[in-house]
Amino acid sequence: MKSTKAKLEIRNATAEDIDEIVELSRRVYPVETPYTPGMIRGHINAFGRGQFVATYEGKVVGYAATLRVKERKAFGQHDWIQITGGGYASTHDGNGDWMYGFEVMVDPSRRRLRIGKRLYDARQALCVELDLKGIAFGGRLAGYARRRKAFPDPDQYLASVAKRETKDPTLDFQIRAGFEPERVLRLYNREDKPSDGHAALMIWRNPYYDPKLDTQPVTRLDPEVVRVVSVQMEARTLKNTEEFYEAVDYFVDVASEYEGDFVVFPELFTLQLLSCEPEELAPDAAIQRLTEHTEEFTSRLRDMAVKRNINIIGGSHPTIVDDGDIHNIAYVFLRDGSVHAQEKIHPTPDERTYWNIHGGDAVEAIETDCGPIGVMICYDSEFPELARRLADQGARILFVPYNTDTRHGYWRVRYCCQARTIENQCYVVTSGMTGNLANVSNLDIQWAESGIFTPSDFPFARDGIAALASENVEQVSVADLNLNSVTWARAKGSVRNMRDRRFDLYRTVWSDGG
Repeated sequence: MKSTKAKLEIRNATAEDIDEIVELSRRVYPVETPYTPGMIRGHINAFGRGQFVATYEGKVVGYAATLRVKERKAFGQHDWIQITGGGYASTHDGNGDWMYGFEVMVDPSRRRLRIGKRLYDARQALCVELDLKGIAFGGRLAGYARRRKAFPDPDQYLASVAKRETKDPTLDFQIRAGFEPERVLRLYNREDKPSDGHAALMIWRNPYYDPKLDTQPVTRLDPEVVRVVSVQMEARTLKNTEEFYEAVDYFVDVASEYEGDFVVFPELFTLQLLSCEPEELAPDAAIQRLTEHTEEFTSRLRDMAVKRNINIIGGSHPTIVDDGDIHNIAYVFLRDGSVHAQEKIHPTPDERTYWNIHGGDAVEAIETDCGPIGVMICYDSEFPELARRLADQGARILFVPYNTDTRHGYWRVRYCCQARTIENQCYVVTSGMTGNLANVSNLDIQWAESGIFTPSDFPFARDGIAALASENVEQVSVADLNLNSVTWARAKGSVRNMRDRRFDLYRTVWSDGG
């Protein structure tokens, strides 16, 4: 399967987006005054890097507008007209030490894709990159007008929401996003009837800001830390296929709630789909039947990745490729909606004999919003050439979905994965299957103890294990992986395996010349 284009993308707004942004404002604000093309053009011309659009399948479905102001102006009493120059962002101050967010819009029909959170994240990342003190904005008191009798003064309402005594849909979301209510901005926007015209001054302080430092991290909000979640999944006997997708979505949702960047599932975990067949199928017929689920499987997990705002390493799934052979493929579903496929290069003797699975022809690093990653499926981890190629292409995290039936098989994968972390000075994240399925051919017993492994050097875990699941129990393991530590180890570590290779004596040459 070829890589697909991003389905959901966050990027800077351009002049070509103006008409769609204006139309979006009409959908979002049906009874209020929408933006004009001139206003949006003013935003882009004043501070192009601070204007973000979210596009879904190429259509603008979200917009965030931002400018820079001095601290005194951000924290002083003001209204929306004053702070934005009448909605044109003409008050933007290129020397301002605070970012001021004056608009976030999300298409009402796309509310469940966490677009607002992504736009907030983009703003925060830019704030970090520009080394500003933080972000301020006037947050709507969306529930105040309905509760004005109980709270005659908006200060009382804001205090109650801040203490979690009263729910407000807008402020609750912003507080969960890390913003703190500072005080009420009275008559901030007279057109905002549900807020009775008032707003809350919401503040996010840049945790990386230090006026004594000349440089600051410049990419993602927490630019060098990636949170990974490994799912050690128990095989289930299903009544129908929907039960499988409900179970997968449960773990994806859990990983997302823990703010994971990646969640990884076991090799061949889709074999569970065969448990709802009326009778056990012979191995060759079973694997053919499983390939019929490919289209739905890739579609459902792609939607989960976008909806839950997390990158999914989708274990592996048998797929019929262009030449008619069956390959064991790990699909990688990125949270921007793009899908990538990594074939298993080395089928095991069992896979070849029972299922007639053929090996793939290429192994390549996959670009993600957390940098390049690599995927090796189970047996592939026992061939050091693959991990070295991925590391050479820039991967600092390798994911290994596996499925082993015995303790011996598990330890082969485990020992080799830990060897790969040392050889390539990178992280390796494994995910295995546990439990038994009596009615699925070749999936009768499982043995797993999934782990997240690190190089063995000073910045890492003492035993080279960042997290380890209990053996043969369904659970998740979570770890934060500092990519900067990998960069340091490769340059200045106690040993420098990547740097100290003897290219004058040996090297691996691939058929494509790599």
